[in-house]
Amino acid sequence: MKTLIVRLSALCLTAATLTLELASCVSTEREVSNSTVDPHATYTPPPAGSRARIGNKTVLNTVTASHSFSDSKTQDQFVLQLRGPRVLTSQAHLIIISSKGDTLRHEVLPARALLSHSDLTDAQSASVREQEIAILQGMNNFFADGHFTQPAIPAGAEQPAEVDSKTWSALRDDPATVGFDYLGAGGSERRMAYIRKLGRAVDIAQ
Repeated sequence: MKTLIVRLSALCLTAATLTLELASCVSTEREVSNSTVDPHATYTPPPAGSRARIGNKTVLNTVTASHSFSDSKTQDQFVLQLRGPRVLTSQAHLIIISSKGDTLRHEVLPARALLSHSDLTDAQSASVREQEIAILQGMNNFFADGHFTQPAIPAGAEQPAEVDSKTWSALRDDPATVGFDYLGAGGSERRMAYIRKLGRAVDIAQ
């Protein structure tokens, strides 16, 4: 008799556990189906100074600026975010987000590319600490007002070989287009612009 009672108790306990697990699964499915968060939504970087993590990367520093770019009536958000274990070996993520929340550009640069934006005279002979400080200073200067030009191409400029005729024509037809100058990997001078007629950001000098 005692054995039978023990078996019945065990069966009841098992049934109760399965019921709770099932209820948990149903609850989770409902939460997911009713979620208002779009899994494909544009990523919004954390504010400057935070030490958040994105995947397996630590956010070491974030610099933001607002400037007219894709729309002359509004300002887009320019973000430069340093991700990695250490400043010198990290990557700088250049992200441009429109006032509507759309990602217009997401480019990844080596952190050392920012040394060209600093006042460091000789990066090769500088100490690790000096290079790290120079990189952080370079981040602060990355979105300086002098790096934005309007129109994006001066009158009478010749079409670069790497820019197709359709893009160049759209640039010339819209003098309100804003150009953003920065140094890419290897210290190459680059300029990007958002062409409203084509609805995308393009490189117009590199």
